[in-house]
Amino acid sequence: MTISSLAGNGAAAIPQASQTGNGNTSAASGASTAPAQSPGAGARSQLNVQILKASLEVSIQAGDNSQAALFSAAIDKINSVLAPDLGPDAVQAAMSQDNSPEATAGRIVSLSTAFFDAYAAKHPNQDPETLARDFVDLIRGGFEKGFGEARDLLKGLGVFNGDVESGIMKTYDLVHKGLDDFLTAKLALLSGNGSGSGSGGNASETTGGAASGGSDKPALAAS
Repeated sequence: MTISSLAGNGAAAIPQASQTGNGNTSAASGASTAPAQSPGAGARSQLNVQILKASLEVSIQAGDNSQAALFSAAIDKINSVLAPDLGPDAVQAAMSQDNSPEATAGRIVSLSTAFFDAYAAKHPNQDPETLARDFVDLIRGGFEKGFGEARDLLKGLGVFNGDVESGIMKTYDLVHKGLDDFLTAKLALLSGNGSGSGSGGNASETTGGAASGGSDKPALAAS
């Protein structure tokens, strides 16, 4: 799933300009070669892009699609960083009706951290603590890339302000807090029994637990 798919029916709703024949078109003549694109066709294509962009902008301004954009971008980039170990599209996720910052962050954290055991199985000889830290760093890096992509999209549409900006930034903080909590629970499990087995905490609850001391959340780059 990519951000471009969020346009949804906007693309389908773009009117297609009709072309009137004059008896000299390639369809009428049966010519096998495609005619060169006319200046008018190029203008229509540019207009369609503008209509699609405007449709997405209205959709984002009207509701929760800013969170959907962030969720889509984050999952896409997390899939990219997991692909070398777990194959393409490891995280298969559908959009939810609840696009609040809490729900969006919870889905990102729970869906991505659920692959810890599969990741660990690919690195059986790695130190358990290092493995846990590397996994969380990997997920965090993928999320950062997705966040940047979504933020740039929203800024390009001129809607990264007000409630949209505050909601996106709240989701950003909650995802990093959730990853911190997941890592804290994993390291506590390791120090308690010396074993790296098990998922180490309920990932669906990571955005609601106590914050860990000394967060690994990277500083948000100024844009």
